[in-house]
Amino acid sequence: MTQQSILEQDGRAVPYIVEGEGPVSLVLISGRELNGDGLGVVAHYLAEEAGFHVVRIGPRADSSGQDRATTLHDRVEDAALVIDHLGLDHTWIGGHALGGTAARIFAAQHTDRVNGLLLLGVEEDEIALAPAIPVLIVQATDDQVTPSATAEALRSTAPERASIKTVDGADHLFPATHPIETAVIIEEYLDWD
Repeated sequence: MTQQSILEQDGRAVPYIVEGEGPVSLVLISGRELNGDGLGVVAHYLAEEAGFHVVRIGPRADSSGQDRATTLHDRVEDAALVIDHLGLDHTWIGGHALGGTAARIFAAQHTDRVNGLLLLGVEEDEIALAPAIPVLIVQATDDQVTPSATAEALRSTAPERASIKTVDGADHLFPATHPIETAVIIEEYLDWD
């Protein structure tokens, strides 16, 4: 089992997990607590099979270990805090649904530190894509929560650098229900970077 760490700084307790030591770095911002975020198998595959350095960052917890309600701004600040703590100068950043929305904000605010943006199921939001970085959108064909039309609309804002790859027959929970297919798509795309 992968060991979870807690970064305690400035009154925050931010959980994170680090796997792998490879040359490709990927930070995934989770939309829920790390042991139930559905990204564990994807991250483990990318670390063990693809040789990536993968960091998953969860939501802040209170003293009893329960998730503490946070804003998107808090999630972005927490990601920056963990990334700084780990000494990552440049990384791909991404997440699933809400985590991807936080990653979009992080990329827009820290373009100089981001190699690319990974979005797993795109939420409908007015957040513009950060300029000049590649964007991989992974979308499930049967996702009713974050439908394909939302991903297509986002891609159309930067068609020269945004790509959509699909997981056939999957719904919104595709990172958990189709983790290997999801991980292989990510591996094949990020490997060229």
